[in-house]
Amino acid sequence: QVQLVESGGGLVQAGGSLRLSCAASGSTSSINVMGWYRQAPGKQRELVASISSGASTEYTDSVKGRFTISRDNAKSIVYLQMNSLNPEDTAVYYCNAVVGRFVYWGRGTQVTVSS
Repeated sequence: QVQLVESGGGLVQAGGSLRLSCAASGSTSSINVMGWYRQAPGKQRELVASISSGASTEYTDSVKGRFTISRDNAKSIVYLQMNSLNPEDTAVYYCNAVVGRFVYWGRGTQVTVSS
């Protein structure tokens, strides 16, 4: 099993930056892909960015060039650096880890971007 705890959310003005962290514990050596998802009020949860154990990354189009996902395998932490934030980025951000056919989720951290 894997446990995930997110941190780093908060309130920021448009154009600002935040860095989210997700600390994994448990069977972390078995984690394949880690990712960040977000869910805005009234919308479905969507993938923001993902990173494989080999450091291959993927981003949803709306955050390309603004967000960067990175992973510290030694510390079992995945980061999401978010720059040039805009109000449309307001959402609860969730960390996710894939271990074989199992998917684990954190409880989420709120990001609010004011205009």
